[in-house]
Amino acid sequence: PHSNAKRMIVLGFDGMDYGLTRRFMAQGRLPNLKRLAETGQFQSLATSVPPQSPVAWSNFITGLDSGGHGIFDFMHRDPLQLLPYLSTSRAKPASGSIELGRYRIPLSGGSVELLRHGETFWEVLEAHGVETSIIRMPTNFPPSGSATREISGMGTPDILGTYGISSLYTSEPLRYQGRQLNGGRIYPVQISDGRVEGSLHGPDNPFLRESHKLRTEFSVDLDPDQPAALLTVGAQQRVIRVGEWSDWVPLSFAMAPTQRLQAEARFFLKSVRPEFALYVTPLNLDPEAPAMPISTPPDYARDLARTGGRFYTQGMPEDTNALESGILSREQFLQQARLAGREVIEQYWQLLEDFDRGLLFYYFGNLDQISHMMFRPLDPDHPAYDKRSDAPFADVIPEVYAELDGVVGTTLERMPPDTTLVVMSDHGFTSIRREFNLNAWLRQHGYLAVIDPHLEQDPGLLLNVDWSRTRAYGLGLNGLYLNLRGRERNGIVTPVQRKALLDEISQALLNTQDPATGLPVVTRMYERDEVYRDRSRLQIGPDLLLGYGPHMQCAQGSALGKVGGKLLSDNRDQWSGNHAMDHELVPGVLFSNRPLQQPVVSLQQLAGALLVEFGVAGFPHRQTTGP
Repeated sequence: PHSNAKRMIVLGFDGMDYGLTRRFMAQGRLPNLKRLAETGQFQSLATSVPPQSPVAWSNFITGLDSGGHGIFDFMHRDPLQLLPYLSTSRAKPASGSIELGRYRIPLSGGSVELLRHGETFWEVLEAHGVETSIIRMPTNFPPSGSATREISGMGTPDILGTYGISSLYTSEPLRYQGRQLNGGRIYPVQISDGRVEGSLHGPDNPFLRESHKLRTEFSVDLDPDQPAALLTVGAQQRVIRVGEWSDWVPLSFAMAPTQRLQAEARFFLKSVRPEFALYVTPLNLDPEAPAMPISTPPDYARDLARTGGRFYTQGMPEDTNALESGILSREQFLQQARLAGREVIEQYWQLLEDFDRGLLFYYFGNLDQISHMMFRPLDPDHPAYDKRSDAPFADVIPEVYAELDGVVGTTLERMPPDTTLVVMSDHGFTSIRREFNLNAWLRQHGYLAVIDPHLEQDPGLLLNVDWSRTRAYGLGLNGLYLNLRGRERNGIVTPVQRKALLDEISQALLNTQDPATGLPVVTRMYERDEVYRDRSRLQIGPDLLLGYGPHMQCAQGSALGKVGGKLLSDNRDQWSGNHAMDHELVPGVLFSNRPLQQPVVSLQQLAGALLVEFGVAGFPHRQTTGP
């Protein structure tokens, strides 16, 4: 019997959608998942409120909702500073230093703090003597340290401390003028005697008294006859042809006489003539010598890199920003995304081969990131759909589903006998045709006022908000906050007014229709105190959450705290698929090769059911009242 399963593999397919999975299964594209559905279990899995990856995975990890684990969005706000911050981790600077000449020597190293709270399901398993490997679990950076083996995933930064800033070195920088470069930098270079010289830019040197960016030089010698070049970085040399990617190149930045910062990057030669253009991935933490903690035990990342080769350590390696800003074409983005996806699959085979006991969780993020960028080709009704340019990409998403189905098939063949295999996702996906500017709506309805109504370029980050006349503001993909007295720095809404104001705004938003489609902008409003059962971290979260209706999302500017812009607009971005909406519209999936003993309706209940398979009941051990 499977009541006390000693071996379990859990494959986390980020963004695998229940409806699409059923459609592709019916078309015969997913034979292995179909086999699981017929011989084991297959169902939809209710996602989190709101259905964003950091929230959903935190629900799975802890069995708590946002009120308990404290993650409500990608972005939170500090009510006293009235500024946004990333929700999952925070850097703490080094404390104290000694100055020696031009150098400043930190007395204690800086550290990074994980902001997700709650007991993790693997801590409980480990306490019951079950070995766990937790590979690339989102919102687990820095790694918890409580599993036997961990590699951190989504939330792991590049060496600049960002979610990934790539670089383009080009002899024609004007071509990229005026573009929104969210996650990319353009560096002008010149071709001189068939040679290009440039430098890679690291973070500030923590050892220097004056602020000074770390740099390391590189050169590119162009082949006079072939569309190819010789890249030299430090002692490393690579020959790259146009349209080809280098392997991982180790990089080293000198900080102080005895201190170096290690990193790694891949290089893509876009063109050599007449324009020279070289794309460089974000500078990743070097798995062989990571500058921040990315694995448990600390040398586990190094061991993996030495046996299977270097790999992306950055949490979300697919460079969606480079496609958004036109630095990479769709074909080039897909090349890059497939490299990243394949690396994850290759590393999984390594772990599967070594797996003989306990629980192995392994995360695949490729489908989610590709679905964000490639959903429009699946939706001929999308306002920006263009048959000529979109139709050739109609198979991209189904092919990623099929590739993951292949991973399931190989797992079933290779896994040890009597292993429970569970396949799950955190949320589904849908096409985004329209965008709603929440802050513009709040302003239009008299809930939000601005300092300068004529400001051409709203800087965002709520900097143009006049707090003395603002009762509500939007921030993040689903959040709406009241400007509450005693909580916000310049709050004007009294606690007595709070409930009536929330009801009034909720009702007005539920009554808002998109005149272009006749569809409701939101189909569900969630009030924080009603939707979350856990209370210990409730105060961090928004007062209201918007459950956007079909094919609707929050406009990016509004999510980042801008107020200007149109109320409703067509989504013409490459980012054409999403899931940050009414959670009932985007359920995930749950498969297993044998039915789980404990019924599961939602992602939040899943870890508790997995623990029952190991004979451990009662997860999560809830703390209902807060500090």
